[in-house]
Amino acid sequence: MEVKLWNDKREREMYDNFAELYAIIKATERLEKAYVRDIIAPQEYELECQKLIAHFKTLASTLKDTVPSIERFADTYKMECPAAINRLVVSGVPATVEHRATAAASASTSAAIVAECVQNFITSMDSLKLNMVAVDQVHPLLSDLYASLNKLTILPPDFEGKTKMKEWIARLSKMGAADELTEQQARQLHFDLESSYNSFMAALPNAGT
Repeated sequence: MEVKLWNDKREREMYDNFAELYAIIKATERLEKAYVRDIIAPQEYELECQKLIAHFKTLASTLKDTVPSIERFADTYKMECPAAINRLVVSGVPATVEHRATAAASASTSAAIVAECVQNFITSMDSLKLNMVAVDQVHPLLSDLYASLNKLTILPPDFEGKTKMKEWIARLSKMGAADELTEQQARQLHFDLESSYNSFMAALPNAGT
């Protein structure tokens, strides 16, 4: 006795689409695992992944009424394809594209912090040149500089600028707000700032290129 899975052409088309969706999810899962295990080159992975994502989006749009939840579809057919669900449903772009976007955002953030550090170095040195040597004038500037240096993850914990600024902040904290740096102290601080600034610029990636 022949058992029919569908009653009419429309129902048959729906099951054909289910089979296609199942195949796309399974193929994406295999592709993700191959990429993670370094079995496939990033360029090849990205091309294949973009194709699968494009097919998936078209099919998911067609099946939106009959398959409102892709996760539920995967559960119903016991697919166990978490990587594919993440790539197709959650992310929607290949992992390589995600990584590039993350790297670009990180580079953008780092560039902003570098600019902040440079500004704080220059402001601190200029203030000393303008004879702004009172503790309540110098301390906030060095604190801002020290904070900005600590935000920059490319600098090692023992970076010269961090160490020297920390020492100066500790020294100033023991003085009164109205106290002023002596000429010798101001000269030494300016020297330490200039030295730290040069070390900072040398420590940046692609410095001097």
